Amino acid sequence: MSSEVKPVEEGMHTITPHLVCANCHEAIEFYKKAFGAEEVMRMPMPDGKVGHAMLRIGDSPLFLADEYPDYGSFGPLALKGSPVTIHLSVPNVDQVWERAVAAGATVRMALADQFWGDRYGQLDDPFGHRWSLATHIRDVSPQEMDEAMKNEAATGGCA
Repeated sequence: MSSEVKPVEEGMHTITPHLVCANCHEAIEFYKKAFGAEEVMRMPMPDGKVGHAMLRIGDSPLFLADEYPDYGSFGPLALKGSPVTIHLSVPNVDQVWERAVAAGATVRMALADQFWGDRYGQLDDPFGHRWSLATHIRDVSPQEMDEAMKNEAATGGCA
């Protein structure tokens, strides 16, 4: 064992989303099917719920746990929504999009080429979490983006 402990563990990032989900076992399987997540670890509790799990999507960790209402831990379905969107950048957004929809995600904002240079859309997963998916398809200067944003606002929306 190394005598030097890294304050941020190898393979971790400074910020890691930690999602609370009703039926966490099912959520883990959904994220594997929809986003190609790899399960790193799962800690079952004596009641069978997931106390803590770690998945990896691409180079990023994702923590998960079941709801524990007695401890004030609720997922977005119990809370009737979440203000948080998890952004997933991928090399082939169309492929990941199709896989996620086939796995049970609901389209919130259709996948389309956007003025800021991404092919982008938003989905809700079956557990109430919102995801934005994108592939960067072209570089856009700040001036081009400003002009395009003004045009979008004038016409009433993205894409």
